Amino acid sequence: MALQGEANDHVGKGMSGGEIVLAPRPSFPRPLGSPVIAGNAVLYGATGGRLFAAGRVGERFAVRNSGALAVVEGAGDHACEYMTAGSVAILGETGRNFGAGMSGGEAYVLDPDAGFPQRCNTEMVAPARSLSLRDAGHLKRMIEWHRDATGSARAAEVLENWNAFLPLFWKVSPKPAVRPATAPAARSRPRPAAGADETLAAAAP
Repeated sequence: MALQGEANDHVGKGMSGGEIVLAPRPSFPRPLGSPVIAGNAVLYGATGGRLFAAGRVGERFAVRNSGALAVVEGAGDHACEYMTAGSVAILGETGRNFGAGMSGGEAYVLDPDAGFPQRCNTEMVAPARSLSLRDAGHLKRMIEWHRDATGSARAAEVLENWNAFLPLFWKVSPKPAVRPATAPAARSRPRPAAGADETLAAAAP
């Protein structure tokens, strides 16, 4: 499904497959930065499919996402909350409390001003500024799909200056699970041989 124009709340809620593309109308005057193109709770509880939005989305983006792939150009508060799987790329600023309760999947956030760590909830996730070759290749493909689907000028700018933009991305993924330490097994005391109690009792004065 492709829409030229703005969407409201709950785009792609419960999405399990297919593709949604949101792009500004050709006649829409492009302000500086990324205009808001969709409302709150976009991709809430999605289990699959792909979403590309050439603009910012509202609060609670990709909450409880468990398998969808998405590229947007900014997000409000609580993005990727309780996310368990899937891949998300955000080519712009996010709101506060990013990744709270996130236990799976991966998110890539473009952050030229290095302000993202203050907006990320690091209780369960660990932002990393350096991406592996695998992560960089995956992210680049996602942005290419986004550019091809939406005609995004932002995506084109990032791809045309890839070597300059790549170091400005954070990868957000869950911290490794820490297994609780187990207490050492109690050492059992040797049991007296059969009849030992009677022998000791007999020997007592």
